[in-house]
Amino acid sequence: MARAGGFDQLDLAREAAEALGALRGESAEMVNACRRILHHHPLAGSLWVMATRVLVASDAKSAMWDFLDELATDLTSDNVASALPDGATVAVIGWPDLALKKIDQRNDVTVRVVDAYGEGAGLARMLLGQGVNVEEVPFTGLGQACSTADVVIVEAEAAGPTSLIAPAGSYAAAVCATHGEQETWAVVGHGRALPGQYFDIVESRLAMENPLEADDEVVPMSATTHIVGPTGVESSDVTTREDCVVAAELLRLGI
Repeated sequence: MARAGGFDQLDLAREAAEALGALRGESAEMVNACRRILHHHPLAGSLWVMATRVLVASDAKSAMWDFLDELATDLTSDNVASALPDGATVAVIGWPDLALKKIDQRNDVTVRVVDAYGEGAGLARMLLGQGVNVEEVPFTGLGQACSTADVVIVEAEAAGPTSLIAPAGSYAAAVCATHGEQETWAVVGHGRALPGQYFDIVESRLAMENPLEADDEVVPMSATTHIVGPTGVESSDVTTREDCVVAAELLRLGI
C-alpha cells in the first residue's frame, strides 16, 4: 500500500483525474475506476472526496476539475504560516506535503524536522534553500524536540470525526507536546476531512498492517489542541467538518 504522506495529495488527485478523464463516463466504469484508485491509495483523504464528487455529480468531469481547482487554491498552508506565534519553534514529523508550503513567508520561525522514513534530510535541504531556519532532528530526538517546541504540527492524510491518520510517530509527538504544555496543531487540508463511514474504512485498512511496523497511525483529535484548515485555526474541541457526502458505491471497496 502506498503511503499517502509520501506524496503530494494534489499531485495524486491530478493523476487520478487524468485516469478518470480518459474514461467514457459510463456509470459502472466510473465506479470501478474510483474503487481501484482508492484501493491503491486508501489513506489519501482527497481521493475519497474527489471520487465522491465524481460519483454524485450530474457532470462528473466538471466536478472533478472543479475539485482540483479547490485543492490548488486551498488556504490551509497560508493559515498555518500566518497563525504561528512570532519567533516560534515548530516541530514536524517526516515531510508534510501541505503544512509547510508557505512557511518561507516566516523568516522568524524555526522548523525542527524530525526524520521519518529517511525524508527529513530532503525536507531540511528544501527548506534551507528557501531561506527557512531549520534544525534537523533524528527520530531518537523526537521527545525532546516536540516537548520543547512551541507548536507541533501533525498533518492529516485523512481525518474523521474524532481522529486522523498521520505518519507514524505523530501520536508520540503530540503526547510529548502535551507533557511539555505546548500546542499541537492538526493540519487538515481541504478534501481531507471525511465522513465517519469513510474514515471507518480507512482505519480498517490501516489496521490490516502490523501497527509496530506501519508507516502511518491513528492519532486521536483529543491529543491535539487546535485544528488548522481552509478557514483558519480553531480549537480541536469543535465538531470536525466533513468535506463531502457519502457515496454508497464507495462503502464496498473490498480493500
